[in-house]
Amino acid sequence: MLQKLYIKNYALIDELELHLTNNLNIITGETGAGKSIILGALSLILGQRVNTAAIGNNSEKCVVEGTFHIGAYHIQPFFEQNALDYEEETVIRREVTPSGKSRAFVNDTPVTLDILQNLSEQLVSLHAQHQTLHLYDTGYHLHIIDTLANHAPLLNQYAELFKLYRKNQQRLQELETTYAQLQKDLDYTLFQLNELDEAKLHDPNEQELLEQELMRLNHAESIKQALLQGIYAIDEQEMSVMQLLREVKNKLTDAARYANAVEPLLERVESVTIELQDISNELGLLETEILIDPERAAEITERLNVIFKLQKKHRLNTITELLQLQANLQKQAQSVENSDEAIKALKTTLAKQHAELLHLAGQISDNRKRKFPVFENQINNLLAEVGMPNALIKMAHTPIALSGSGADNVEVMFAANKGMPPAELRKVASGGELSRLMLCIQSLMADNTALPTLIFDEIDTGISGEVALKVGKVMQKLAHGHQVICITHLPQIASKGNTHFFVYKQLLQNKTHTGIRLLSNQERVVEIAKMLSGDNPGQMALANAKELLQTAQ
Repeated sequence: MLQKLYIKNYALIDELELHLTNNLNIITGETGAGKSIILGALSLILGQRVNTAAIGNNSEKCVVEGTFHIGAYHIQPFFEQNALDYEEETVIRREVTPSGKSRAFVNDTPVTLDILQNLSEQLVSLHAQHQTLHLYDTGYHLHIIDTLANHAPLLNQYAELFKLYRKNQQRLQELETTYAQLQKDLDYTLFQLNELDEAKLHDPNEQELLEQELMRLNHAESIKQALLQGIYAIDEQEMSVMQLLREVKNKLTDAARYANAVEPLLERVESVTIELQDISNELGLLETEILIDPERAAEITERLNVIFKLQKKHRLNTITELLQLQANLQKQAQSVENSDEAIKALKTTLAKQHAELLHLAGQISDNRKRKFPVFENQINNLLAEVGMPNALIKMAHTPIALSGSGADNVEVMFAANKGMPPAELRKVASGGELSRLMLCIQSLMADNTALPTLIFDEIDTGISGEVALKVGKVMQKLAHGHQVICITHLPQIASKGNTHFFVYKQLLQNKTHTGIRLLSNQERVVEIAKMLSGDNPGQMALANAKELLQTAQ
């Protein structure tokens, strides 16, 4: 429940502090005194957007602070999930600078507006005059029935599965789009891949080796001739190098007999002779290996032409790049097959999820239908209590395709007078009838939820007299299990309050200020008498006010 509300520098409010009780709190005051201003300030700590025009003094920040007792409402997990300090007496504060910058705090920990809104939804339900328009929304009608059905775990299970189902549907659409494009390109991809496969490219160095071999084959004759000439010059012609070396060796051998210094030189000549003989032998072997093979040259030329053609076609320069292209094309071809398998698997998953959704939606629908007569009977009884004995509501149900909330469209149909068929609310219900119907619905829903605080802002618009008394009794009954704050202009309803606050305006230093104060029992008599007859109530009005208050006890 909301224990205390502190407001500073908001619109006409300089500073005020409001202490509320845990039952029916009544707020009254003349039109324009500032009742709606108080609600506007309260809306800030409920996470509503800031209107900088509402800041009273542009040189100071606006502060709104609410103290809530939340021990009985089992919302500690929310605090844990959002890394907030949990206190049974929780303080929510909103600060707004003159420039419009806003900050929010829960137990002095800064929070985002999303967190503030999510928390406040669990603490307060605000019903202003315009919110009777919720009754035109069939989604709200569904929410009413679901609240009565009390099947939140089932709804959550369905919602999570439906979210996953829609995600998989989107994924399937993406896969099918990709698959269609891959299919479109598949023939050309396979054609290119087949060309590369037929080329049987394996060795990245093949092209370089083939070009070297072809160069040898194309110059085989000149190579053989050069090798033979080398052999001939070394050891076969009349004055060959070997012959000359043998002569040098003989001469040095003779000289070595007389000069020891020649001996090392002789050894070196011997070494050169051996090396030269080796060179001659290797030249001979190499000459025999060099073949003149036009067929092999033609074969290599053809192979290189295949490689050159592929490189030119794909604008590449090396076999390594062609091998990489081949690998990429293989992946593309494989991806078509993989996509087809993924699509089949996803379709199977979607079919299972759809079947499970249908099953869950059927359970949800059955739960809802079982609550239709309960809702109709209880609301019709409450309507009689608020002065509408001939009014009738009837639930209309239409099966629909699977949606985020199930497979049901439900709508509250209404007839204000006996003998009239129930019809859509927007077509047949007046403002006063809507207000009373909303009160009845809220009264019923409050018995089925753990909502701490209910706030009604002139929801009694359009009613008066005996009907207002009946509405007051319903509100009084509602306050037995919930904290209720009601802003009203009707004395019949004001008299039912356990606590009565009066909002007023006063002029201080040529500036209008809004204030609020708790009325004593005697002050309540005078205030309700004024609501009955005007600013100067007579004895009859005062007596009437006392009677209303006594009756309300």
